[in-house]
Amino acid sequence: MSKRILVLSASVGAGHLRAAQAVEKALRLLDTEASVENFDVMDFTNAAFRRLYAKSYLDLVNRAPHALGYFYDLLDKKPSPQHKSDRLRLLVEKLNLRKFLKFLQEKTWDVIVNTHFLPAEIIASLRRQGKLATPQLTATTDFETHRLWVNQPCDHYFTATEEGALNLQHWGVPAADITVTGIPIDPEFSEEKDRGGCLKRQGLAGDRPILLQLAGGFGVGPVEKLFGGLMEIEKPLEIVVVAGRNEELKNRLERLETPERHRVHILGFTTEIDELMAVADVVVSKPGGLTTSETLARGAAMAVVNPIPGQESRNSDFLLENGAAVKINNLSTLTYKMNQLLGDPARLAALKQNARRLGRPQAAFAVARTALGWPVII
Repeated sequence: MSKRILVLSASVGAGHLRAAQAVEKALRLLDTEASVENFDVMDFTNAAFRRLYAKSYLDLVNRAPHALGYFYDLLDKKPSPQHKSDRLRLLVEKLNLRKFLKFLQEKTWDVIVNTHFLPAEIIASLRRQGKLATPQLTATTDFETHRLWVNQPCDHYFTATEEGALNLQHWGVPAADITVTGIPIDPEFSEEKDRGGCLKRQGLAGDRPILLQLAGGFGVGPVEKLFGGLMEIEKPLEIVVVAGRNEELKNRLERLETPERHRVHILGFTTEIDELMAVADVVVSKPGGLTTSETLARGAAMAVVNPIPGQESRNSDFLLENGAAVKINNLSTLTYKMNQLLGDPARLAALKQNARRLGRPQAAFAVARTALGWPVII
C-alpha cells in the first residue's frame, strides 16, 4: 500500500516554501506511488492573521530588522506548554487556523513533514490532547536551531549542523530523534552540471569571474546600492543580477548605466538558480538558510550582505567560522572588499573549496527517505 504523506510549511519568507517543495520533489522521485500533498498553512487562515504572521515579518525585515532580532532572542528560551506566552500564542494560532485544524482531522496520512514550526506546534498540541495520532517530522531551515522549532511530540528532527542538533538537545530533544542532514534544497542541486552547458544555456561567456547578485524571491533590500558597488569593482567581471518577482526593480536596474569593462545580465524571477550558482565564483546575497545551502551545494563563495539579526546573522557566523564567505558590514566597503577578494585567486579558491566541503545537496532525500520509512543515507 502506498504511503500517504503530507508536507506542510508557512509562507513567512520564501525559504520555508522552497524547503517544502524540495522535500515533495524528493518524495516523488524516490517513490512514484506515494501520495504526496504539499500545503502552505497560510492558505487556511484569514487575511488579518496572514498579514500579522507573514506580511509583518517582511515589514520588519525591511523597516526594523533589529526589532526582529530582539524578538528572535527573546523567544529563544526553554519551550513549555505551561508558559503563558506559549499558551497565548498557541491559542491565537488555533483560533485563526480553525480551517487547518479541521483539515488535519478530516483526512488520514501516514506521516506529516514540516518545514516551518507553525504547523509543527499545532500538530504537537493536538497530539498531546489525543486529537491526532499522525507521526510528524520537522526539517529546520537555518544553521542554528531556535527553540521555536522544538514542538514535542515530534518523531524526528532534521538539522543543518551539529551545532543545531546540540541546540535541540539543550531544549530536551533526545539525541536519537535528531539527524544532521543539512537544509532540504531542490534535488536538482545534487546533480553535477557541466559548466560549459550551463554557461551556454544561461547566455554567459565564462571568460572572467562571474558574480551572482541575489535579491531574494521578493526583490527587497538595498539592491541598487549593492549593484552600484559591484559596478565599481576594478577587475572585469560577468555580473548576473536576479531581481526576483520585483519587476519594477528589474526595470530600474536595466536603466542604469554600466561600465564597459563589465558584462551585466539583469534577470527577473528564474527557476534556474542552480545553473547560475554552478558557474558563479561569488554569490552576493543575504544569508538565508535556503540560499546559503544552495550556494554551498554548488561550491560558490559567498559575500554576505545585510543579514537579518537573529537567524541570518547566525547563518553568517557559520559561514565565516568555516571559511566559506566574506562579510560586507557596510556598503561603503563593498567595492574594496570585493577588489581584495578577486585580486587574491588563492583565497577565493579556498573559500570555494570550503563551501563545497560544507554543502549537503542530498538533504531533501534524507528527509524523504525517513518519511517513507526507508533507511537514511547521508
